Amino acid sequence: MGLLVAPVSYCEKLALFIVDFSGKLPKYIAVAPRLLSIHSSTARESKWRYIKKKVNLRELYPDVYKTDHFVEVTEDVLETIRSAERAEAAYDRKMYRYKAYYSLDNDNGIENAVLMKPQMPEMLLEEKQLREQLYTAVMALPEKQAKRIYARYYLGMRVSEIAVAEGVDPSRVRDSIRRGLKQLAKYF
Repeated sequence: MGLLVAPVSYCEKLALFIVDFSGKLPKYIAVAPRLLSIHSSTARESKWRYIKKKVNLRELYPDVYKTDHFVEVTEDVLETIRSAERAEAAYDRKMYRYKAYYSLDNDNGIENAVLMKPQMPEMLLEEKQLREQLYTAVMALPEKQAKRIYARYYLGMRVSEIAVAEGVDPSRVRDSIRRGLKQLAKYF
């Protein structure tokens, strides 16, 4: 998401509230600015024309604040904080609904499948090209090996089912598939 900077009133003093939403939990920094007004000296408007709300930092950061610590923030900042909380809650609900109890940090596409995120067009194209290359390589094998590998991995048949269909011993089918996979390993 990025950074959000907003003016706040802290202990009756002017300060800036900086929120970093790049991680899972937002991080904040409160700094005292050197300028007393954001408006030019010719424009005689009030310093801050925002409606302020009080936020309890202990609720937002329970690991940092052990006691109540209230800060006044603008409605924009409050809405941004609330929208980040809603997004995180929605993410947690999706993980629960799709039984994503394992780590989603794996780079094998599990997170895309579980959370139903659309993959990038480049990734889809690469996968399609890889499937086509693999299919071509399988069909370039000797006929028996190609049929057995196709039946095992493309059609999902078990070795025993292939052996019964061909009328041969299952060990011959296993050996044939193993030799074919060794030949495929040379290409990939």
